[in-house]
Amino acid sequence: MKRSAALTKPVPREKPASRNDKYFLRDLHQEIDFYDRKLAYLDQFGEFATAAERELAEKGLRAKRAPLEKAALELRASGVEFEEKDLPRSFRSMNQEPDSAPRTLSLVKKSKRPAAATQPAADR
Repeated sequence: MKRSAALTKPVPREKPASRNDKYFLRDLHQEIDFYDRKLAYLDQFGEFATAAERELAEKGLRAKRAPLEKAALELRASGVEFEEKDLPRSFRSMNQEPDSAPRTLSLVKKSKRPAAATQPAADR
């Protein structure tokens, strides 16, 4: 018996809509924390033949972590709720504020210009 071609071809599926809820943000935070732990392990216990190999390995992990961090910060900025206990360690340390102040995360773009060039002329 001969099979028809229509039965053997995979049926194209649409991509599921992206989730932008607190559970997705929690999962992002867990994945970011995972990469933070991998980077800490690399710094403490990683053995490499040269410093260039170490930098390459660290660069690879940071490249995988960067889009996750950006997505998590954008979700938080858009108002998705989260629990403080779910924050990655790196997010906790970058948001050291007094307990009385409301806690917020913000996405900050780093300037490529030196710090002296970004200050207004009046402050110099």
